[in-house]
Amino acid sequence: MSDAFDVVIIGAGPGGYVAAIRAAQLGLKTACVEKRETLGGTCLNVGCMPSKALLHSSHLYHEAGHDFEAFGLSVKGLDFDIKKVMESKDKIVEGLTGGIEFLFKKNKVEWIKGTGHFKSKDTLTVDLNDGGKREVKAKNFVIATGSDVASLPGIEIDEDKIVSSTGALSLPKVPKHLVVIGGGVIGLELGSVWKRFGSDVTVVEFMDQVLPGMDMEVRKTFGRSLKKQGMTLNLSSKVTSVEKTKKGVTVTFEPVKGGDAKTIEADVVLVSVGRRPYTSGLGLEAIGVEMDDRSRIKTGHDFSTNVPGIWAIGDVIEGPMLAHKAEDEGVAVAENIAGLNGYVNHDVIPGVVYTFPEVAAVGKTEEELKEAGVAYNAGKFPFTANSRAKANLQTEGFVKILADKETDRVLGVHIIGADAGNMIAQAATAMEFGASAEDIALTCHAHPTETEAMKEAALAVHGRPIHM
Repeated sequence: MSDAFDVVIIGAGPGGYVAAIRAAQLGLKTACVEKRETLGGTCLNVGCMPSKALLHSSHLYHEAGHDFEAFGLSVKGLDFDIKKVMESKDKIVEGLTGGIEFLFKKNKVEWIKGTGHFKSKDTLTVDLNDGGKREVKAKNFVIATGSDVASLPGIEIDEDKIVSSTGALSLPKVPKHLVVIGGGVIGLELGSVWKRFGSDVTVVEFMDQVLPGMDMEVRKTFGRSLKKQGMTLNLSSKVTSVEKTKKGVTVTFEPVKGGDAKTIEADVVLVSVGRRPYTSGLGLEAIGVEMDDRSRIKTGHDFSTNVPGIWAIGDVIEGPMLAHKAEDEGVAVAENIAGLNGYVNHDVIPGVVYTFPEVAAVGKTEEELKEAGVAYNAGKFPFTANSRAKANLQTEGFVKILADKETDRVLGVHIIGADAGNMIAQAATAMEFGASAEDIALTCHAHPTETEAMKEAALAVHGRPIHM
C-alpha cells in the first residue's frame, strides 16, 4: 500500500464517503480515514437510517392499531416484540453500511481504519484501530468528520437512563415515561417512535414553539398535532437539573421568563439539544486552519480553507447539519479538487421531519422574508380539500408557497402532511430552476395525488385555487 495520495478524506459519513467515491471516479488516487468499524458515519449507523427504520416500524404498528378500522379492516392480537424491532433496524443498517464498503472496493477507494490528526498540512498521522501508526501524505485533505451530540451543563449522558439520540435508538424496552429535552427534529422523531410503542412522552423546549427555525405557522400547527397525539409539550421552559434516582430520573424545569419550577419523574430522559462540529483532536490549530467561534471550519464557496490543500464539508462548516447537504458538498469538493466547477446552492437545501404528519421546508420562512423587508405573496392549500388525502384519511396539514410579490419567483415552500418529505423535492427542483408560482400552477399534476395540493397552493398565490 502506498502512503501518498491525490486526496484523503477524513471521515466516512454522507459527505466523506460521497467525496471519496466522486474523487475516485474523477481519476484521483483516493483514501478515506474512518475510525468506525463500519462506513456511513453517524447518519447510517446511529442517525438518519436507524431512526427512519424505527419510525416506519412504529408507524405501521400504530396504523394497524388505530387507523385500519376506519377502512373496514381489523387486526386481532396485535402486538410487537421490541427485540425483533431492533434486530430489523440493525439488519437494515448492516445492509446500508456494507453497501458503501462495496462501493469503496468498486471505485478503488482505500479505507484506512483509524483516527487521524495532522502532523503537517500535507501529512496525516493515523492511529490505526488494529494498533500502530501510519503516516499518510496527500496533495489534498478533505475534513468531513461530521458532528457529535451536544448536551447541557451538568447533565451527564450515560446512554442508560440519560440518553442521547444514539441510546434512544437502542432502548431494550419501552420506557413508561420518556422525557425529551429539546423540541427539535431529532427529539420529536424519536419521541414519536416511543410514543407509538406506548410511552408517555413529555417534551421540554426552551423556545415558545417546537421546531425552532421553521415557519411559525407550520410550527404552531405541528405543535397542536403532537398534543392531539398525546404528547405533553412544555414550551418556553428551561431544564435546571436532571438527577438519576433508583427508580429512574428526576427532571426539574422552570419558565424561561421566570416562575415556579416543576419536577417530573421519568424512566428515561433523551437529551436532544443539537449537535456540535467534530473538529477537536484533528490538529487543525497546529497547521493554521481558521475556525469560527462555534468551532466550525471557515471555508470559501468552493469548500477550501485558508490553508492550501485543506478542504472541509458537511457538519464541520457553516450551514444546516443535514446528510443531503453534506453529500452535495462531497461531490462539489471532489470536483473542485479535480479542477472542475463544483457548486452547491445553499439557498435550496430542503429539510424534513419524519414524524406523522411529516414536516418539510425549503427556502425562506415568512418570518425571514418579513425581517429582510422582502415583499411577497403567500398561497396556502389544505389537505382537507385534496382528493387523495381524503381517500387516504390523511387530511391533516397544508402546503404553503411564498413567492416574490414583484417577480413571482418562489422563495420558500412549507408543507405539513402525510407525504411532505417526498413532496418537497418538487419545490426544491422548481426553486433550483428559478421557477415562479405561475410555473408550478401551469404544470399538470397527476390526479389523484397529494402533489395536487402543491399546484393549488401555487394557484392560491394569485388568489385563484380551484378546489377551495
